[in-house]
Amino acid sequence: MGPAGPCPPPAPQLLLLLLFPLCFPRALWGDVVFLPPFIRMSDTLVTAALVGDTEDVDVSLTVWDGELGILLVPDCGLQNNGSSNWSLTVTPDVMGSEVTVRFNGDLQACVSEQDFFSDCPCVVETLLVSASRNSSCLAHLLIQVEIYPNTSFAQNISQNSTIFINQMYRPFGPCPCNLVAGACDIRCCCDKECTPALIDLFKEYCFTGVFGGEVNPPFDHLCSNPMTEEMSDWFPFLCVHSSLENTPFLGYFFQGLISHRDDHSFALPIAIEVEDLSDFGYTQNIPLMTVEKGLFTIPQMSIVGQCIKEAPVAFLQNFDVNCVTDLAVLQEWEDISKVRIKSGVNGGFIVPQVIYEESTALDKFIYDTEIFLPPEPSFKYVSVEEHYIFKWKETTIAELKIKVIGAKINVDQQGILMQRFKVTFLSFDTTDSPKRSGNPGYCFGKPVRALNIGSEDNITTLNLWRPVGRGLCTGIETIPVLFGEDAVSGCFLELGIDENCTQLRAEVTNRLNSLVQATHVAKKGNSDYYNLLDGWLEIIRRDAPFSGDNLHLKDIKGLCHDVPAVMTIRLLISDGGNLEGVPQHMILGAEVSFSSVTWQFPCGMNCEDKPSLFPISVSVQFIAIPPQLSEPLTSFQISYWSHDCTYNEVCWPELIFPLSRNYQGESYSSSIAKSLMLAFILTVIVLFSNIWMKIFSIWDLFPI
Repeated sequence: MGPAGPCPPPAPQLLLLLLFPLCFPRALWGDVVFLPPFIRMSDTLVTAALVGDTEDVDVSLTVWDGELGILLVPDCGLQNNGSSNWSLTVTPDVMGSEVTVRFNGDLQACVSEQDFFSDCPCVVETLLVSASRNSSCLAHLLIQVEIYPNTSFAQNISQNSTIFINQMYRPFGPCPCNLVAGACDIRCCCDKECTPALIDLFKEYCFTGVFGGEVNPPFDHLCSNPMTEEMSDWFPFLCVHSSLENTPFLGYFFQGLISHRDDHSFALPIAIEVEDLSDFGYTQNIPLMTVEKGLFTIPQMSIVGQCIKEAPVAFLQNFDVNCVTDLAVLQEWEDISKVRIKSGVNGGFIVPQVIYEESTALDKFIYDTEIFLPPEPSFKYVSVEEHYIFKWKETTIAELKIKVIGAKINVDQQGILMQRFKVTFLSFDTTDSPKRSGNPGYCFGKPVRALNIGSEDNITTLNLWRPVGRGLCTGIETIPVLFGEDAVSGCFLELGIDENCTQLRAEVTNRLNSLVQATHVAKKGNSDYYNLLDGWLEIIRRDAPFSGDNLHLKDIKGLCHDVPAVMTIRLLISDGGNLEGVPQHMILGAEVSFSSVTWQFPCGMNCEDKPSLFPISVSVQFIAIPPQLSEPLTSFQISYWSHDCTYNEVCWPELIFPLSRNYQGESYSSSIAKSLMLAFILTVIVLFSNIWMKIFSIWDLFPI
């Protein structure tokens, strides 16, 4: 046994290994050799092979005397099969003999070491195994023994079979959040390396579920698990009767029954508390927050068409919606100027700049009512339009402007109110110059750029009507014409039986012309408004027919001819080429034309002087044309067309249609076979007919 103190110096052992071949030259040149000749032993048993002529060969074992520091040359004439701690066993084999050296000493010193994983070995010895014949040494085997404490051979090993956990009911990792070995993982309460003092710091924020070590949390599909409001509405119909040990997180090992739930809940899920991250700046789609730690909400349209009264406004998300509200349940508006929205800087907020306007044209917003009640003496203010313009810079909000259009109505007013809510996010560096609709070609969905060279007004778009309320033409709004999108819009005029036809034609023409006040349209999406030569095309106008052309038609009461009630805007568009692989769409021409109709006041049994609704409309058509004419036909193509069955009524190639490739009734080979058989039968019939007999008789009358 080696000392329990510091490790012995390895220098004498290394010197011994270097001098060993010189001391025993007969071991290197003998007929009998050990394989291998040197072994570093770290176990209690080691085996080597003795090969060669091993007949009548004796094997002996010698232990190095560590105190003397030298390895004594063994006396090969004496038989020595070991010592008190070592035993030597020789087993004859076909190719030689198998030599086994076994340690029989006590290893309790290794087990009782305080430093169980010490770097120093607890058993250090040198053994020499010699092979001899007739007292003459033939070969030697040197064994260097180094047994370390971490090879706990002296422990009692249980002979019982190892029990493996059934993975059907247990996940592979009992604590999946234990990611770092030898250290406590924060929020991982199942980590055995975390002391109770550390767990107290984050025990309220421990990971839940399987990742936190809860291998069997009750899942939502379990019948014994009560339903909560957070559950979705697509699975409460069926539930599973199963043991809690049957966890679905490792795999759906199901052994149980299925039944329907007795309690069904189709209520909307409760609102989830949103984490306020506005103090560190806004990012896209992050909801805007107020100083009161609440969401900034504006009514918006849901995907099912309903208007949500308290919908959060997301950063950099524009929208323009109309909400329908019953006046009977509509509350009076609140002062929005008191709202303080967080700017995105820690501690900063924005005070909105609010502009209030009052609208008296209630028919634009209120419909489905028979009479408008006067607002006096009891009335309430309602909001009919709200426009929000956010100026943003990087991740913060720099400015907020709000325009509120309200109306004063009677508290007992009945009907439906159409409210409009519009939110626009503009960059802080945005100027008032007209925006581009493409660069250089138009982008689909962008406004068509227009210009009026005869007016100082900045006319930049072609417009359509946007009906509101009852759809009357008085006080109607307009929207721009979008590139590539065909559209139809209109409004109603209230006319009486005594309507003046000349004034009616003039009024209708003026209303339609107000939509197209421009004289030119931009060929490109980035044409310069200050350079008429930069791709500006003149709009071709075809005026409405003059009523004086039809002299036989005269205006009578309740009947007007040639009323230009329909205006059509046609835009010719084409693909003008590719720029970096992206098609560039251009406008090649624009035309505005009118269509006339005859208006007649509707009368029943008697004509009452009540206003009737006369519709006028405008339509936009985008007509795609090829960018260039097709190439003319060559002489070969022209001559080929005379034989082409596609362009001619008489098709000579179809005279033998069953033999052509166009015949699809059966296979081509079958058609050829049947045609040849038919030709053979016809040939036989012709050869054996009477006409051939008459021809042969005539030939006999004229011998050659």
